[in-house]
Amino acid sequence: MLRIRFDCFPGGVHKALTLSYDDGRIHDRRLVEKCNQYGLKGTFHLNSGRLDEEDFVTREEVASLYQGHEVSTHTVNHPFLEQSPVEQMVTEIMEDRKTLEALVNYPVRGLSYPFGTSNDQLVALLPSLGIEYARTAVRQGGYDMPTDFLRWHPTCHHHQMVEHAQRFVALKQRHTKLALLYIYGHSYEFANNDNWELLDQLGEVVAGNPQIWFATNAEIVSYMRALQQLRFSADCRMVHNPTAQNVWIRVEADTVELPAGQITVLG
Repeated sequence: MLRIRFDCFPGGVHKALTLSYDDGRIHDRRLVEKCNQYGLKGTFHLNSGRLDEEDFVTREEVASLYQGHEVSTHTVNHPFLEQSPVEQMVTEIMEDRKTLEALVNYPVRGLSYPFGTSNDQLVALLPSLGIEYARTAVRQGGYDMPTDFLRWHPTCHHHQMVEHAQRFVALKQRHTKLALLYIYGHSYEFANNDNWELLDQLGEVVAGNPQIWFATNAEIVSYMRALQQLRFSADCRMVHNPTAQNVWIRVEADTVELPAGQITVLG
């Protein structure tokens, strides 16, 4: 039987990098500009109830500002969801989704937990609200893929991102596997700490690296779901990719691209 491994991101690379920022403060404008400059991809979790307020981005600019990145929910009013009745959990998430989706014209499927807090009741509720992933504020410090996308722990806060990026780029694995550098924070922290140069330093380390897939949170989740939907023959010599996106797998020592909607003979 062929040896098959799910150890490839798009293009056959083994590493991915994503950024995640909360609240939608006006400093997102400078952050997005820096991301675009260095080819970084980010997910921006917005509170629709705060749009147009002082120091927050406006509804009018959301679609254009975050174009090429991802807009995700952070609830309407930023409450402690785990201290809320179920009805309030539902309203905070669904009303935020509806408002944001009307602004960006695509389904909003992700969440960043306000204050980074949650409980089992909330996590169990999320799939019924159309939420496919939810980010915590637990810094796990490593590069392994999450085992639970509804409790997605980032690698590090952005004040540690340069040292992690250096380590990530130099990462050598005895056996190839998917590796993810997940950076999170708040754009206002760059302004408060006057350390915008961290983004330039990150860019100098990773920009243009052909061994890294730069992706939004939703793109990573979508890709991993597509991998899990592959349909193999009993002897693993044929595979059908029923999804709408191409995926890559390792077959023996070779990288094989599996086109969307097609059956591929592997050997």
